[in-house]
Amino acid sequence: MIIHFNPFVFPGVKNPVITVGTFDGVHLGHQKIIERLKSKAAELGGETVVVTFDQHPRMVLAPDDDSVKLINTNERKYERLRSAGIQHLVILPFTKEFSQLPWQTFIKEIIVDRLGAAWLVIGYDHRFGHDREGSKADMTEMGRQYQFGVEEVDEFIMDGLPVSSTRIRQALAIGNVTEANRLLGYEYSITGKVVHGNRIGHQLGFPTANLEIEDKYKLIAANGVYASRVEYHGRSFLGMSNIGVRPTINDSKFAVEVNIFDFDNEIYGESLTVSFVERVRNELRFDSLQQLSDQLKRDKVNIRNLLVSNNDK
Repeated sequence: MIIHFNPFVFPGVKNPVITVGTFDGVHLGHQKIIERLKSKAAELGGETVVVTFDQHPRMVLAPDDDSVKLINTNERKYERLRSAGIQHLVILPFTKEFSQLPWQTFIKEIIVDRLGAAWLVIGYDHRFGHDREGSKADMTEMGRQYQFGVEEVDEFIMDGLPVSSTRIRQALAIGNVTEANRLLGYEYSITGKVVHGNRIGHQLGFPTANLEIEDKYKLIAANGVYASRVEYHGRSFLGMSNIGVRPTINDSKFAVEVNIFDFDNEIYGESLTVSFVERVRNELRFDSLQQLSDQLKRDKVNIRNLLVSNNDK
C-alpha cells in the first residue's frame, strides 16, 4: 500500500476506484465497502484508493470534547487497511477550513481533478462536505457530469442492527470485548511502551508489563481482568491483562498492564501490542496481597484454559 499525504501530487493511477471515510475501527461494515472497492477495481482494471483524514473530524470541530475516543490509532488503522489489500491511501489534513468546504468543491477539486476517479463507492450513511450536504443522489449527478460511476454499499447487519464504530465503542465501554471483536472481525488491541510500575506484581509472583498509552484519543476498554494475547517482536504470547486502578494497592493510579505467560525478558522501553480476547471478571478489592495473589493464580489457570480452547476453535 502506498500512502499519499498530499493529494495534489497524486500520481497517475489507471481507473481509480475510490471511497472516502474516517474508517475508525476498519470493522466488518468497512470491510464490506473495501471488498466492493477491490472487486470493482478488478472489473475496471483499476486500482483501489481509500481517502481518509489525519484527524477525526470531531477532534477539530469539538476540540474541547474529551469524550472523543477512537478504536484504533492512525498507525493501527493504516495497518488494517494495508492488510485488507488497499493499494493507495490518501490522507487529507482535516481543518476547520476544510470542514467548511462545499461538497461540490470537494468532489470536483479532490476526487475528480486530483485523484481522477473512475468510480466512487460510498457507505449507506455517507455524506460529503459541509454539514454533510452531499447525498448519494448528488454524487450520482456529479458522476454523470464528470464521467465517474457511483454506487452505495448496503449496511452490514448483525443481530438485526448495522455494524458501526459507535456500536463497537459502546461494547468496549462496558468491557464486552467479545462483542467488539465480533463486530470488528479481529481482536481489539492496545499498543504501548513498557514503563516502570510499582513492582507489586513481581512481589506477588506475577510480574506485569505496564503500558504507557501515548495517544490520548485511544479508546481503552472498561476496567477489568482480560484474557489476552501479546505481540512482541513478531512472536505471540498468552497473557492476562488488567485495566484499572488496582484497588487492593493503596494510592495506585490507572494502568494498563499485562502478565505475559512463559516470558521473563527485560522489556522496559520497548513496544508491546496487547489484544483482548475476553473479559473474565471485574476489578476487585481484596483485603490483603495474599488474597490478591491467590485470585491471580486462579485467574491464570482460567485464562490459560480459555485461550488454549479459543486457539483450538
